[in-house]
Amino acid sequence: MRIGMRIRFRTVGTLLAVALAAAACGGDDDDGTGDDGTGDDSAGDDSSTDDGGGAVDQQVLVDFADQVVIPTYQLLADRAIALDDAAAALDDERSDESLDAARQAWADTRVPWEESEAFLFGPVSAQGWDPAMDSWPLNKDDLDAVLASGDELTQDFIRNLPETQKGFHTIEYLLWGDDSQKTAADFDDREIEYLLALTEELTLITTDLATSWTDGVGGQAAYRDVFTTAGDSGNTAYGSIDSAVQEMLGGMAGICDEVANGKIAEPFGARDPNLVESQYSFNSLLDFQDNMRSVLNAYTGDFPAGETEGSGLDDFVAEVDPDLDARFKGELDDAISALGEIPSPFPAAIQDPGNDAAIEAAQAAIATVQSTIEGDLTAVLLQ
Repeated sequence: MRIGMRIRFRTVGTLLAVALAAAACGGDDDDGTGDDGTGDDSAGDDSSTDDGGGAVDQQVLVDFADQVVIPTYQLLADRAIALDDAAAALDDERSDESLDAARQAWADTRVPWEESEAFLFGPVSAQGWDPAMDSWPLNKDDLDAVLASGDELTQDFIRNLPETQKGFHTIEYLLWGDDSQKTAADFDDREIEYLLALTEELTLITTDLATSWTDGVGGQAAYRDVFTTAGDSGNTAYGSIDSAVQEMLGGMAGICDEVANGKIAEPFGARDPNLVESQYSFNSLLDFQDNMRSVLNAYTGDFPAGETEGSGLDDFVAEVDPDLDARFKGELDDAISALGEIPSPFPAAIQDPGNDAAIEAAQAAIATVQSTIEGDLTAVLLQ
């Protein structure tokens, strides 16, 4: 299950946060916030100084929120609405053209989601929205059981299903079919009912996710305000600017670890296409590349897909160690390029030993990125 994988990798992120906290200050620990949506239990364990401290200017945190996180989540919410509309259009006219449009809308929605995975902290984690949207692999028997049941497949019903019976990959399964050869004529009314409930639920979650940063949901403060006031008196989630920076670095390193050692390694090691993320749409390698772009966006303070730019961690690193900044950006480019050298589709590639060198080269390139984050970048940014 993807939920199991996510728990494991969040544990890696938590351990990294502890190490980063030690590198940052070595001070007394402060109580962080838990699963109440105001913080993330991998973030609040640093209590260096309440005056902000650290080497990074607070503007970096503001631009990370305003120019990266919020535009990414807003684009995700907008594209989820477009996917919901495309599913409704498929219901109105079950043509292959409508099916192609729905598939494209699904792929378009994946882009901002995958480009958000370098910052899987805050409400997306605390509210359980990540596993609710993106758990895998699926159990097709469970999905077929939902379809065969007599339950009315409403959005409210879908919300209470296990994570592996809803979200992106259940939508993907319905749109492409088990063999990726599904046509519009293959849909029955029950599948359409399930699809419409799933896309409606995805729309509601992504809208709440965007709102959680801008305005707050469920009585919680806007997470933008929590994050950008790191170091202010009374901020129990982030006692210093350094603690917010370590949250960013932990997210960046965590998604590298997940891509190389989870998304790639687990299906590759088992030679099992059923363990591959986005296996029905053959979108896997694009997902992985967008995960690495999420690291780049978090580092630079820019979100090209949303046409936004800001001050980033890279601005500080470039002043202190321009060679490190150039090297790290080159390593990210290399990782994205190496993923592009793996033959598509990835479920087939892992079954052909002739592709082993390309797959292992991509894993190594991602590991290099992760090592730089945990080593040289941490040393410079949390000096």
